Parts: sequence; C-alpha cells; structure tokens
Amino acid sequence: MGVAKRSYQHLSRRERQIMDVLYREGKASAARVRQDMPDAPSDSTVRTLLRVLEDKGIVEHEADGLQYIYRPAVPRDEARGSALSHLVTTFFDGSTGDAMVALLAHEKLSRRELEQLARLIDEAKKKGGGR
Repeated sequence: MGVAKRSYQHLSRRERQIMDVLYREGKASAARVRQDMPDAPSDSTVRTLLRVLEDKGIVEHEADGLQYIYRPAVPRDEARGSALSHLVTTFFDGSTGDAMVALLAHEKLSRRELEQLARLIDEAKKKGGGR
C-alpha cells in the first residue's frame, strides 16, 4: 500500500473537506478552497492544511503567477477505495458483507442501483465469491 493510500485513511475533518473541494473542482487556489469549505477556517489554516496534505502525498501544486493551484495527487477512485477499506475495517470488523447490509438497511436505492448490485453479486458468485 503506497504512502498516499495509507495517509488518506487518516485525514482530519478539515483535510477531508479540502479534498472534497479539490475533487469537486479538479483544481483550485487556496482562496477558492477556503471559499468552498463549510465554516471555513482562516486563510493561513487552509494554506497550512494544504501543505500538510502535500507532505502526505495526497495533494500537488503548480505555480500560476503568484499563487499556487492545488489538485489531488491521488485519483478519486483510489482514495475512495482506501477510505472504504478503512471504514469496513474500523466499523465492521473487516466484514464487507456487514457493511453492505448496513448500507442497504439505511439507504434508499433506485431500481437501477438494485439491478447493478444484483449483477455484481451474481458475478461474484460465478467467480467463486462467498464461502
């Protein structure tokens, strides 16, 4: 597991908020990130958090004149998978099935989503999934 994958599992609430902005926007200046954050902290706090995220290998920047433009260094799918693995391990004792049952019990899914899940379950069964 790479450094960025490990680090993404341990983001603070504010770091996750920054990543939400960067994934939504694709790239953004520190000022834009701060503008899009709920109950935004100070400008210097946002800049510090961006540097921390850069040190963790999760964010990259490029110079655009006098300002830095930040973007995610970790593709969203990779970050999503890492965060999901952490969630399953932390809250469901590593049981993907228990996590799925909990999601199904609490979320209203569309017919299309249910059909997609049924297909994925059928494919997993064919590949020898299940015990």
